Amino acid sequence: ARQVLQQTYGIPAGRREARCYNSAMSQEVDASRIPELQQVVSDALAQARAAGASQADADASVQKGLSVTVRLGNVDTIEYHRDRGMAVTVYFGQRKGSASTADLRAAAVARTVAKACAIARYTASDDCAGLADESAMAREIPDLDLDHPWDLQPEQAVTIARDCEAAGLALDQRLSNSEGASLSTHRGVRVYGNSHGFLAGFPSTSHSLSCALIAQQGQDMQREHWYSVVRNAAQLEAGAAIGQRAAQRALARLGAQRLSTRRAAVLFAPEMARGLFAHFISAIRGASQYRRASFLLDSAGQRLFPAFVQMQERPHLPRALASSPFDAEGVATRDRELLRDGVLEGYVLGSYSARKLGLQTTGNAGGIHNLLVTAPKSTDDLPGMMKKMGSGLYVTELMGQGVNGVTGDYSRGASGFWVDNGALAYPVHEITIAGNLRDMYQRVVALGTDVDIQGAVRCGSLLIEDMTIAGE
Repeated sequence: ARQVLQQTYGIPAGRREARCYNSAMSQEVDASRIPELQQVVSDALAQARAAGASQADADASVQKGLSVTVRLGNVDTIEYHRDRGMAVTVYFGQRKGSASTADLRAAAVARTVAKACAIARYTASDDCAGLADESAMAREIPDLDLDHPWDLQPEQAVTIARDCEAAGLALDQRLSNSEGASLSTHRGVRVYGNSHGFLAGFPSTSHSLSCALIAQQGQDMQREHWYSVVRNAAQLEAGAAIGQRAAQRALARLGAQRLSTRRAAVLFAPEMARGLFAHFISAIRGASQYRRASFLLDSAGQRLFPAFVQMQERPHLPRALASSPFDAEGVATRDRELLRDGVLEGYVLGSYSARKLGLQTTGNAGGIHNLLVTAPKSTDDLPGMMKKMGSGLYVTELMGQGVNGVTGDYSRGASGFWVDNGALAYPVHEITIAGNLRDMYQRVVALGTDVDIQGAVRCGSLLIEDMTIAGE
């Protein structure tokens, strides 16, 4: 639901709609909703069992949030959102059916279960279908400190976003335009249960502030941004700092040039390096492996990175953005060494893909949980990484989707800076960097200590020995 506050901010809105929406927002979204959601899930499981299902699982959630965007000092949007839903999956032997609803009332839940059962009766049997093994269920649910609500009123949110943008625009007169500053806060509660007797849930929050500014000098216009994402609003980067960082990044790109086509070393900023590791995780996911659609087929036990590269999954880091006590199937999440001395220890699996491969689930149904990419002996921050590179391309932005997960071919538009003698020389744009991911991973020279923790993958800057750079 989207509502705009007319009286305060002068943006048209229907008064009747606003009144109805405010009534809905009076319902709390916090840990007190867990018993209610547990009842919804329990009812769905009981109805599936009564209908003859041999196994079933259900997931119910409620969420709410506030998002505000300000552009050039004026309110662009104010959005409240409130969502709720329940999804149920049933198994009749090894035939599967799924259905979902946004209505948590008993009658709607019963209809949804009936639909899932009807679907299952017409699907083909699958030898690998079914719940994760009962022995893998999470028995203890640790408190990971994920719930930090922010009692933020729209007026406060507008002020924070406005001050963030203003701090950036005030930095230099060449900052002539803005794509705006945005602030959002979100809180949700999720409960998952299945016919093994597993039933658990927890609340969580996330808060973010971002700013995107445009610098102009003559006919040259360059856009850049910065952001902060946290579980606890008290740890959010100061709005003025975010605006000024966005401004500095935009100003630094003025006068960007094109490069001639060449091969050179490439240094990826931490937020760009994260994407390279996301491609790696995608390639070792169970679904990519059993479908034979990965450039890293049957790669467990192989050295895929240099020996100094380590990867650990740490699902229980307090307040981390990808922490979770259990995965999407109720399987307990655990610390894991995914890459040891450059050698892949195993794949990323849910129960279905594990059965297809004749393996055991790794508790990754729904994704990876806090992947830490490290080089334990590294002491190089970003300036140190540039000195190590000497001359080459420092990438701060990537564009396009030119990544082939089957072959590993990699080709993306890029912009950033040319580095000469270990220091930034001039900004560059309108270039393409290309290579093959398997080869790129082998050519990693160093990992920086400038770790970005704002995502499911935590890594520093990444230096690759050389890549093809296509330009003029």
